[in-house]
Amino acid sequence: MLSRKTKYGIKALTYLARLKNQEPTSIATIAESENIPHKFLEAILLELRKNSILGSRKGKGGGYYLMQDPKKIRMSTVHRILEGPIGMLPCVSLNCYEKCEDCADEDACAVNKLMIKVRDNTLEVLENQTLEDLA
Repeated sequence: MLSRKTKYGIKALTYLARLKNQEPTSIATIAESENIPHKFLEAILLELRKNSILGSRKGKGGGYYLMQDPKKIRMSTVHRILEGPIGMLPCVSLNCYEKCEDCADEDACAVNKLMIKVRDNTLEVLENQTLEDLA
């Protein structure tokens, strides 16, 4: 299940991508427009800023803005920043692989085979969707 953190992050990014002027937008404006709790959104936007998806400006007229063109921001990147690995199990993760303690033979594991298919299909969708596609 997708976390609220990721859901709200995508909603906030989509809101920013729809803005034509790309001027900094306050957290309060985004939170009100997208019905996201202000404090929660603040933490999400900070995480996206730390990962160079967003920039921020302080002071009057300050706020958050996209650091990249929306057509270059892949949903797989956003998912990994906010949600973590795309694979549902560590043994199928491409970037955070860990062997399962209860599995003697990964190649014969039915769960592993199924979760690889889930990962690959999810990855295909997320890799082929950009922020521009959602805005």
